[in-house]
Amino acid sequence: MADKKLAQTDPKAVLWKELEKAHAGMLGVEGSGQHMQPMSHHCDEAAGKLWFLTKRSTDLFKAVGPASKAHFCVISKDQDFHACLSGSLVAEGDRSRLDEMWNPVVAAWFEGKDDPDLVMLSLRLGSAAIWASTSSSARFAYEIAKATMTESDPDVGVHNVVEFA
Repeated sequence: MADKKLAQTDPKAVLWKELEKAHAGMLGVEGSGQHMQPMSHHCDEAAGKLWFLTKRSTDLFKAVGPASKAHFCVISKDQDFHACLSGSLVAEGDRSRLDEMWNPVVAAWFEGKDDPDLVMLSLRLGSAAIWASTSSSARFAYEIAKATMTESDPDVGVHNVVEFA
């Protein structure tokens, strides 16, 4: 369950917490004309980056240029946390990071860590918009009913924007 209070007081902390729990999101390169596509991400909070592994032969990789900007969107399993992150997307090799990211699921897509089609992408985060809401259907129904009777907006969540240095 997304922490609404933390989303208000420390949105960056709740963002990283939720990113660690999420298995994948949708990644897209700005201006490419392509649809976003599902990608598994790997968090590097200390560097303010998300890492992705893909193939050089994909349309996604072919759309990445020297000054590419991208968006990555995540929705939590309980659908009580949503985030849209943006930043610069570059191909970047880091063997120690690859070793950390490598697992049987990743291995299924490649012919080993030295696969010539394997490429690492890093998304250096610039900003993120987050929304944390209640996952309680009873609380949601109460807020909708209250808003209808009082002509006020329902209080079902928190929206915040996080800026990265």
